[in-house]
Amino acid sequence: MAMATLTQPPENSTATLYVVATPIGNLEDLSPRAARILREVSVVAAEDTRRTATLLRHVGSGAAMLVADEHHEQRAAQKIAAHLAAGQSVALVSDAGTPAISDPGGRVVAALRTEGWPIVAVPGACAAAAALSIAGLTHTGGGWIFAGFLPTKTQERLRVLADWKARAADDLALVFYEAPHRIDETLAALAEAFGAEREILIGRELTKVFEQSVRLPLGEAVAWLESDANHARGEFVLVVFPPAERQAVASGLDEAAEKVVSALVAAGLPTKQVAQIAQQLTGVPKDLLYQRALALKD
Repeated sequence: MAMATLTQPPENSTATLYVVATPIGNLEDLSPRAARILREVSVVAAEDTRRTATLLRHVGSGAAMLVADEHHEQRAAQKIAAHLAAGQSVALVSDAGTPAISDPGGRVVAALRTEGWPIVAVPGACAAAAALSIAGLTHTGGGWIFAGFLPTKTQERLRVLADWKARAADDLALVFYEAPHRIDETLAALAEAFGAEREILIGRELTKVFEQSVRLPLGEAVAWLESDANHARGEFVLVVFPPAERQAVASGLDEAAEKVVSALVAAGLPTKQVAQIAQQLTGVPKDLLYQRALALKD
């Protein structure tokens, strides 16, 4: 991107680029602040002006619009800079959710930030965050990696999945987006890459009327998808759990407690002592720790 072609901010300018999150399916999720910003700005830079026009009518905004899709981000950055230089604040939106997260917007923000324009986040709906909040992650730290959409070609998809698996190792969950016409191939690829026992949350049509989420082993995911034609409809968010998650949940312990008990058992300590030490370190009930230690010694 040719950064030097952008108009730079004059001194004492108050014009601002607002990066505004919009609903991913339920208009009630638009924050009052986001609605106010959309009414107050002079211009809205949109991924699809036709879709955004509906949202602007909903909030009573008369803002002008310009296109900021993935094919026109450089041109959009130039136009936005010109509006800002004229003292007109601009809102950047995508079709749904938060701009620049698996959506256009990142290049626009990078270009304008390089030139020194003020940029303000107006947070709101994000499909990845919504799915993570209902997944029930219990691993230490709750860490995760956002992987977005996978490649459409089979071998490239498997190669990318192997890379994500190596990055996540045993410690991080992985979050993917997928479209309905590829969900069957993606679930099969995930099972091949991570194994049938690894658990996944499948979130479908989040925040919409027919929202659905299910947690199950990857080996059962394709069968679940095929069990009802409705299961393949809508946009998907997939959360692949860390490998230690299933074992810890099955034993009733979180991952931290599981690791403590496993380490003490591996050190050869008596079961009663394992339970006593682990209880002091984790606060988990001693009887639960004792039973887990027994199971590990069998």
